[in-house]
Amino acid sequence: MELGNRIKKFREKINMSQEELADKVYTSRQTISNWENDKTYPDINSLKLLSNIFDVSLDNLIEGDIENMKKTISESDRKGFVGLSRIYTIELIAMVISAYPLLKYAGVIGIAIWILFTIITIITAFEIEKIKKEYNIQTYKEIVAFYNNKSLTRDEKIEEKAKIPYQRFLLSILSAIIAIIVFVLLEVLIG
Repeated sequence: MELGNRIKKFREKINMSQEELADKVYTSRQTISNWENDKTYPDINSLKLLSNIFDVSLDNLIEGDIENMKKTISESDRKGFVGLSRIYTIELIAMVISAYPLLKYAGVIGIAIWILFTIITIITAFEIEKIKKEYNIQTYKEIVAFYNNKSLTRDEKIEEKAKIPYQRFLLSILSAIIAIIVFVLLEVLIG
């Protein structure tokens, strides 16, 4: 990304230290350093402040980075979420389908195998969350939306965050219902 170089260039052009810029953007000197070294990316509010401090348009400040951000979003979505989502789905199905036979016919060893399936599935779920945080996709999406004259309102952001616990709860309930249905069907068919 080019933003780090642009921030440094604009900062040096107005003879401002990282510390001084950090004070004006309400962040730390280390954060400014991370931005300039492309280790992290400023959020939309920081970008607005930077464009005002440097007296440049936001378009000029992030020029060239929008396409890279869109590419990063699509690559991380495709590689990270699609791949792991498929694996996660397969693991969930295997966990549900294998539960009854393992518990009924394999005894203690079956329970151990089923617990192992469960642990692997949980690890995959954590990996999916780790990728979300690693790529900071939400921040990138906000920047792209802003660049396209769109942005999430505060209420929309709160609404999106509020959906997460309900979606997880409903997914847990749905998984339990499917497991019960599979148990009953297998008991009727095999039993």
